[in-house]
Amino acid sequence: MQTDFLVIGSGIAGLTFALKAAQQFPDKKVLVITKTQADETNTKYAQGGIAGVTDFEKDSFDKHIEDTLVAGDGLCNKAVVEIVVKEGVDRIREIIDWGARFDKEADGDYKLGKEGGHSEFRILHHKDVTGREMERALLEALNSYKNIEVIKHCFVVDLITQHHLGYLITKSTPDIECYGVYVLNRETNQIEKILANITLLATGGNGQVYRSTTNPYIATGDGVAMVYRAKGRIENMEFIQFHPTALYEPGVRGQSFLITEAVRGDGGILRNKNGEAFMERYDSRKDLAPRDIVARAIDSEMKITGTEHVYLDVRHIPLEKFTEHFPNIYEKCKSIGIDVTKHLIPVAPAAHYSCGGIKTDEWGRTSIKNLYAAGECASTGLHGANRLASNSLLEAMVFSHRSFMDATQKLQTKESTGGGQGGAVPDWNAAGTTKPKEMILITQSLKEVQQIMSDYVGIVRTNTRLARALKRLDLLWEETEALYQTTTLSPQLCELRNMITVSYLIVKCANFREESRGLHFNTDYPQKSELVQNIVL
Repeated sequence: MQTDFLVIGSGIAGLTFALKAAQQFPDKKVLVITKTQADETNTKYAQGGIAGVTDFEKDSFDKHIEDTLVAGDGLCNKAVVEIVVKEGVDRIREIIDWGARFDKEADGDYKLGKEGGHSEFRILHHKDVTGREMERALLEALNSYKNIEVIKHCFVVDLITQHHLGYLITKSTPDIECYGVYVLNRETNQIEKILANITLLATGGNGQVYRSTTNPYIATGDGVAMVYRAKGRIENMEFIQFHPTALYEPGVRGQSFLITEAVRGDGGILRNKNGEAFMERYDSRKDLAPRDIVARAIDSEMKITGTEHVYLDVRHIPLEKFTEHFPNIYEKCKSIGIDVTKHLIPVAPAAHYSCGGIKTDEWGRTSIKNLYAAGECASTGLHGANRLASNSLLEAMVFSHRSFMDATQKLQTKESTGGGQGGAVPDWNAAGTTKPKEMILITQSLKEVQQIMSDYVGIVRTNTRLARALKRLDLLWEETEALYQTTTLSPQLCELRNMITVSYLIVKCANFREESRGLHFNTDYPQKSELVQNIVL
C-alpha cells in the first residue's frame, strides 16, 4: 500500500494533521492508522481542558509564557513556548470552527478555569470531558473528506528506513530517511508494508509502563520505541509527570480514573489520613502548586502516615456547582459508594504524562527525514522538566499544524521522497517463526516491567533503585528479544518490546541527570545543577 500522508495515531495531534492534509490536498491520499478504535486515545481521557489566552483584559501571552517557563524549571525552549502560546489561540479558534463545544457563561463568554501553576483563569473546558469533546469534533469533521482513510485495529511494528534496504544505519548516520512502516493487520494477522511520502507519529504516551496510570491501555510508548530502534533522537525521558490525584481503588491495576486538577482549581483541598490539610507545609501556593510539587507532597504524606492514598475534600463545594463542572467524576464516585457531599475522595498519584520523547525542532521535524512527531510522543521543548497543566492539547494542535506546514512545503518543492523507495523495500520476513506456546511468557514480563518501574523509577528515585531497575530491564530485554526472533508477531509481544525499550530510556536518562529538577527527583542529587542541559539519546 502507498499513501501521500501517513498518520500513526488518532488523537488530537494525528487528526488535526490529517484534516489539514485532506483539506489542502483533496487529490492526495491521507491514511490514519490506529491500533484499536479511532477514539481510544490519550486525548479522550483529557479531563481538565486546554490552556489559551482568550481574555486579554485580565490575561496576556506574557503571563502564559511565564507560567509555562516557571513550571518547566529551566529546561523549556523559550522560543518554542512563545510559538505555542501565541499560535495556540488560532488553533483553538480552528477546533471551535470544526465543532468543538466549550462551556460558556450565561452571557455567552467562555467559562475559564484555573489549574495549578496558572496565574490567571485561562482553561477552556467541556465539563470534565474536554478531550472527549475535542476528539468527537475532529472525528466528525474527518467524515467530510473522502480522501481520508482510517484503518482500525492495525498495529505499527517498525519504521522503514535505509536499514531495510541493507544499509548500516547508526546514530551518527546523517541522512536517515523514513519510507513508511511495517504494520500488523489484526484482521488478517499478516505483516504488511505501507509506504508514504510523509509520516507523522502521533502515538501518544507511555503511562502503561507503570502499574498505576491515568493512560488507557494503548499507551505503551510505541512511537518512541520505534524511533529509537530506527536510530532517531530521543530526549528527556526521565521527566514522567505523575498526576497527583488519581482515584484510589484497592486492587485496581492499569488505568486509574483521573480526578482532574480543575477540582482543586474550584476549591478542592488535599488532606491526609488525619484530616489535616497538608499542602501549606510544602508550598505557599498550597493545593494549586505545580503538579510535581503536589505529587511529591502526597508521596511524602503517604510515606509518613504509612497509607496508600490521601484524600481530596470537596464537601464544601456546592453540589450543583460540582455536578455542573464535574458530572463524570461525580457519577464515578457515586458508582463506588462515595457521596462527595459527605465523604472524602481517596486519591493517589499515577503516571500521567511524558514530557520527553522523540526530539523535534520547532516544525515538528524529527532527526529522521520525512518523519514528524506531535503530541505526547514528541519532545518539542515546550514542557521542559515539567508540563504546565492543560498545555498538552494546545501543543498537540500547534505542532500538528506546524508539521503540516513544513510537510506541505516539502511536497510542493518535491523534497520529500519518503515513498519513492517502494520497489526496493522488501516484504516482512517471518520465516522460521512460530506461534508462542505460552502467552504467560509475555504477560508475566509485562507485569514485571510495571513492577520495576513503579517501585524503582517512580516519583522519588535513588541511584541504587535506578541501577537495580536497569539490571532487571536488561534481563527482560534479552528474554523478549529472543522471543521476538522466534515467535510470530502479536500486538502483545510488540507492546511488551516497546515498553521495555521505553522503560530503559527513562532509566538511562534518569541515570545521566545528576541533579533534581522538575519531575525528576533523586535523593542522591537533591539540588539543581548549575549546568542546564537536555539529555539526548
